[in-house]
Parts: sequence; C-alpha cells; structure tokens
Amino acid sequence: MNNLYLESFKTFFKIGLFTFGGGYAMIPLIEAEVVDKKRWISKEDFMDLLAIAQSCPGVFAINISIFIGYRLRGVKGGISCAVGTALPSFLIILLIAIFFHQFKENPYVAALFRGIRPAVVALIAVPTFNLAKKAKLNRFTIWIPVVSALLIWLCGVSPILIILAAAFSGFFVGKAKRNKKEGG
Repeated sequence: MNNLYLESFKTFFKIGLFTFGGGYAMIPLIEAEVVDKKRWISKEDFMDLLAIAQSCPGVFAINISIFIGYRLRGVKGGISCAVGTALPSFLIILLIAIFFHQFKENPYVAALFRGIRPAVVALIAVPTFNLAKKAKLNRFTIWIPVVSALLIWLCGVSPILIILAAAFSGFFVGKAKRNKKEGG
C-alpha cells in the first residue's frame, strides 16, 4: 500500500471538498470510500465509530475522520484525516469571506443559495434513514429515537442528557441481559 497517511488525507480531502450539508451528509461518502471501496474498516466498526463520533463534543465530520484515521495509523493517522476533512471547508470559507461582499447582493447568488437549501435537507435525511436501517430498529426499539427527538425538539432537553441517558441505559440493559444469560 502506498503512503497511507497521504492516501487517507486525499480521501478525506475529496470527501470534504464535495460534500455539502455538513458532517451527516458526509456519512454515505465516508462509508463508500472507507468501508466499501478501500476496505480500511468493517461496516460494524464504522457503525461503532459513528456512534462514538456523534456522542463526542465537536464537529461530527472531524470526529469521525479522527477516529477512522486513528484506527488506521494512530495519532498521525487521525491528524492526517482530520486535516484532510477540515482543509476544504477552511479554504472555501476563506474564499467566500474574501469575495462575498462583492456578490452578496447578486440575485443569481441568492437564487443559488435558495436552491441549495432543499438539497441539503435531503443530504441529511438520507443518511439518517440509512443509519436507522443499519441500527436494526424495529417496532420494539423505534420509540427510542422518536422519544429522544421529541424531548430535544419539543421539551428543549439537552442532547447531551439524551446521549448520557442512552449510554447508561444501554450499559444496564446489556448487563441485565448478560446476567440473565449466565443465570438462566
């Protein structure tokens, strides 16, 4: 294999360059590149890394790239992937900051941004539904994300509290299942 640091940097740079809609819109591209095409990690590991990246503070796209890079080549791999992910956005924002004042009143630019908004919603919705399928939600577990979303949206409960409650619940339910298997 070529230089894995450079290869992972280029992979995440390409993903960062061509993904609009934020980190969640990157999920299908990251999975296609890292799991399906390059086979750097398994689907199961990818799902675990997604869960961890979503639970950690910070930018999701950076978190997932760090975890994948770290899995590949330790700290240097994590840095390589994180820089690859962040650099395109940084450069694009820098260019926008330099030139935006010249174009902000342009009706074509305004129309372009209005047209992008619905596509961004779809880019976020598709990975959400795909994650729900991969998480093997069923009629017994579908209530968990629904209640979580409603608590956050309608009641203003902090997502951090939801994540902590889910982590503790998962721990204790898993422990109870293990004890039941061992005892029964």
